[in-house]
Amino acid sequence: MARYKLILEYDGTDFVGWQRQENGLSVQAVLEDAAKAFCGETVTAFAAGRTDAGVHALAMAVHMDIEKDVSADKVKDAINQHMRPHPVAILSAEEVSEDFHARFSCVRRAYEYRIVNRRAPLALDAGRAWRVPQTLDADAMHEAAQCLVGKHDFTTFRASACQSDSPVKTLDEISVSRVGEDIFIRCAARSFLHHQVRSMTGSLVEVGRGKWRARDLNEALKAADRTRCGQVAPAEGLYFVRADY
Repeated sequence: MARYKLILEYDGTDFVGWQRQENGLSVQAVLEDAAKAFCGETVTAFAAGRTDAGVHALAMAVHMDIEKDVSADKVKDAINQHMRPHPVAILSAEEVSEDFHARFSCVRRAYEYRIVNRRAPLALDAGRAWRVPQTLDADAMHEAAQCLVGKHDFTTFRASACQSDSPVKTLDEISVSRVGEDIFIRCAARSFLHHQVRSMTGSLVEVGRGKWRARDLNEALKAADRTRCGQVAPAEGLYFVRADY
């Protein structure tokens, strides 16, 4: 029995999320079914994060155990072959020790949210970014976002269905930057609440539009009240970027 760490990228548009579910196709199901087709074994894949429906990944860390004696490169190439034509790909694979766990060994997770700030509709990036037609002040968004850094009760930015034991999380960093029409919101923490990044993003857009000031965002955070949250940004602009170990 060998344990393999895999790094995946995927387009989450047509998936119900990472986790296998009864109501549609998941990334986990595609990966596990492809592994079984390759090695003939029923395997379970564990991911660093459980992305929601429509959320993408640039480098999701996953691990699985396979009894068949095979190299990591063979695992990568064979599973990739069996996952076609689904938009999921293993970028790298390596054999790791049996005490490695993609979820529980992870010390920090990073996400990126992409906004396209233009009036014209999206053609090439439809389903991969959130188009906001009103002009956004990215500098004001970045400045306001710094109040979110640190250990806080993030109830305001927590989904009502969140299953986390506590709303208290520590946000290590968050930044907002503009490159042409693109605005990127990048954040990192050991763990996040359900919809936390999308909720923070939606509220930051209110700042960018000039409807909120930095003080309004800070007051919304301190209120620990879900009704004080701005809009929740749509799933298609969110990307799981990295898992650190």
